[in-house]
Amino acid sequence: MIAFVSGTIAALAPDTAVVEVGGVGMALQCTPDTLAKLRLGEAAKLHTSLVVREDSLTLYGFADDDERQVFELLQTASGVGPRLAQAMLAVHTPDALRRAVASNDEKALIAVPGIGKKGAQKLLLELKDRLGAPTGVAAALAPAAQGWRDQLHTALVGLGYAPREADEAVSAVAPEAEAAEGTPQVGQLLKAALQTLNRAR
Repeated sequence: MIAFVSGTIAALAPDTAVVEVGGVGMALQCTPDTLAKLRLGEAAKLHTSLVVREDSLTLYGFADDDERQVFELLQTASGVGPRLAQAMLAVHTPDALRRAVASNDEKALIAVPGIGKKGAQKLLLELKDRLGAPTGVAAALAPAAQGWRDQLHTALVGLGYAPREADEAVSAVAPEAEAAEGTPQVGQLLKAALQTLNRAR
C-alpha cells in the first residue's frame, strides 16, 4: 500500500498530476481542487489510494488524509467505484458530503455527474453511519478568504496557461460563480474554465 507520494511536480493535466519520486514519474488521478494547490516544479506531498484492477493499477492523489479516507469510505457503498467517489469529491469537500448525508440533502448528491434521484436516496441510506459528522466550518471557510477568482487564476497559471488566458477564463465563468449559492466551488469552476479555454484554442 502506498500511503503518500512526496516529490517534485513534473506535470499537471486537468485530472492528473505527475510527481517525480527518485527519478520515477508517478501519475496520480486528482480532483480539480487538489490540482489547484499544486505548482509545476515545486515540491508536494499527496496522500494516496491505490486501486487495483485486473488490467490496471491506478493511484489517486489527495491534498490531505481526510479526503483520502472519505474517498475510500464512499467506495464501501454499493455501486460506487473510484471514479464516482472522485467525482463526488470534485463537486463537494469531505465536510460538505458529511453535511449532505447528515441532513439527507438529495440535491447535493444529484449535483454530482452520474448520480440520479434513486442513486442519491440509496447513497444517503448507506453512508448515513459511515462518513461521520462534519469536522467543522473552519476548513470550509478558508477558501472564501482568498477569493475564488484568485484561486482559479492561480490554478490555471499553475496548469501552464498564460495570465491573460487565465483572466479571460475567470471572466467567462464569473456568471456561474456569482449565481452559485454560498461559496463557489473552485473545483467546478476550474472544470468550466478549462472547457472555455479548450474551445478557444
